[in-house]
Amino acid sequence: MQSKFTRLQNSTGAGATPPPSLGEPSYELEESLRSSVPSSFSRSRLSVATAASTYTMEFLVSLFLLCCVFVIVVKCDSGPLIDVVVDRYDIPSVCPREVGTEDFVRYHFNGTFFEGGKKFDSSHDRGNAFISQVGLGRMITGMDRGIMGMCVNERRKITIPPHLAYGSIGTGGVIPPDAVLVFDILLLDIWSSDDKVQISTISKPEKCKRTVEASDYVRYHYNGSLLSGTYIDTSFSSNKTYDTYVGKGDLIQGMEEGLLGMCVGERRIVVVPPFLGYGEKGYGTKIPPQATLVFEVLLVDLFNTNDDMEVVITRLAKNCTRKTVKGDYIRYHYNGTFLDGSAFDSSYKRNSTYNTYIGMGYVILGMDRALQGLCIGERRRVVVPPHLAYGEQGVEDLIPSSAVLVFDIDVIDFHNPKDPIEIKVTHKPKECNMTSEGDDMIQYRYNCSLMDGTLLYSSDHYDSAPITTLGANKVILGLDDGLKGMCVGEKREVIVPPHLGHGENGASGVPKSAVLFFELELLSLSKGVPDGYMFVWLGDSPDPLFPAMDLNGDHEVPLEEFSAFIMIQVSELKGRLRPGMDASVIIKDMFDNQDRDKDGKIVLDELKLKAEEDSDKARHEEL
Repeated sequence: MQSKFTRLQNSTGAGATPPPSLGEPSYELEESLRSSVPSSFSRSRLSVATAASTYTMEFLVSLFLLCCVFVIVVKCDSGPLIDVVVDRYDIPSVCPREVGTEDFVRYHFNGTFFEGGKKFDSSHDRGNAFISQVGLGRMITGMDRGIMGMCVNERRKITIPPHLAYGSIGTGGVIPPDAVLVFDILLLDIWSSDDKVQISTISKPEKCKRTVEASDYVRYHYNGSLLSGTYIDTSFSSNKTYDTYVGKGDLIQGMEEGLLGMCVGERRIVVVPPFLGYGEKGYGTKIPPQATLVFEVLLVDLFNTNDDMEVVITRLAKNCTRKTVKGDYIRYHYNGTFLDGSAFDSSYKRNSTYNTYIGMGYVILGMDRALQGLCIGERRRVVVPPHLAYGEQGVEDLIPSSAVLVFDIDVIDFHNPKDPIEIKVTHKPKECNMTSEGDDMIQYRYNCSLMDGTLLYSSDHYDSAPITTLGANKVILGLDDGLKGMCVGEKREVIVPPHLGHGENGASGVPKSAVLFFELELLSLSKGVPDGYMFVWLGDSPDPLFPAMDLNGDHEVPLEEFSAFIMIQVSELKGRLRPGMDASVIIKDMFDNQDRDKDGKIVLDELKLKAEEDSDKARHEEL
């Protein structure tokens, strides 16, 4: 007898022990099935029945003798077929469950006559698998026995004698009397009325703050198949999750149970028996009636409509003297991800901060609230539920419907449009007799950085420190103000808001709307003159003026004599030339302005005429 082939019959020869009634199990059937299955299978489930254990010892001895006769009969093949013959010609390598008494089964079959091989019925031809319950007389006895111990995807050829099929009467004009029937069976499904949803965890995140509860809204991916492995559907092909509430009847009951307790990022296998799935009706063309369903589930997202945003500080700021409030303008970097960690956006990749006003509706509600109370240099993780983000609409090709968003924020700077510059004196000389002011020419050292410490520019990068005239629009307004009132040798830290810096457009190397941090040191100072003047008296001018200018007393003042006079006034601190310009050029311009007839010398009348014109001009301007 071969390991996959079991022939079940009793000898009817003279002197043989009568077989058990048709309602009792055959000992030969049990023993043959035991010998035909691998050792890894459950022997008890493959047994047709256990009633043989109640036989008397004498009857067992008789049966043993009968088995000896049986062996001879099989070899000679001379007697009629008394019990089913099972040929297990295709057994799956993995069999988590075998058919037992009272199990429900769904299977395909081809039915043929033993004699001639003519087909009398086929579920394949009808397009619908056969569904029944095993061991309760709902199938012909031979099928009840022959299907016991089967695995899903196993194929068997079951040969059934007439008295275990339709007997001497036959049925429906299809099965003639005393017909031996052969069924070629493919088992598709097994379930029991006592089955529950089976859950197997494939993988689970190490950290899981929250799991799915009833009334939560979830987004998940899935692969769906029948118990036989036949493909049903998958969300991965469309790259769109299945989104739904849990515990509100929007899912089949088995999936409702299978999702409970899941963490975001967890993978599960969920096996749903038919009565917790689509039951007797099935669903569409892919899910047949009474089908066990197998889902591989990956939970992507999870939230509840009662959720508020979650804020976690991941880095504290140093020396925080001010926090963001409504109306401030903020620049920050961020990484945006979904709950499962997959990224959807990043300001770092664009190498550009996100800039916005706070509390004025320019960003999603959850972010608008999360940006308040921040310090420069602080980092936060903000988890925003969809009703505080993009809701059910999402953002096309970027944010799925009802997605929870996670932002990792790094605050670069913020300011208020009404902010003045901030000045902090870090060093001041003991002696300070003169301070910088408008029109002064100064030389200074500086480092210019962003508020996160990123260095933009430094005077140390050049051969010499810059020189500028204060109040002459030579530098940004905030820096010009920050350099005023300084003593030579004084050091300052000056914070310049963008509206006093490079504004919303920024500048070469300076980001848009950037707050600037200057470290300043005043190196030298030359007092200046008012705008529009080349020379000013620091006290009263000589009176009369012309004799003072006429150094040699010849009643005329050429350019050389005029230049010497002016330089004497400057050296004696009685007058001041405009700083930052060539003194000879300034003096020549002053001389040409006095030399009315352009003869190369100034005389007393020219000086009087110019003085009168200036006086008339001043009176006219006053009027």
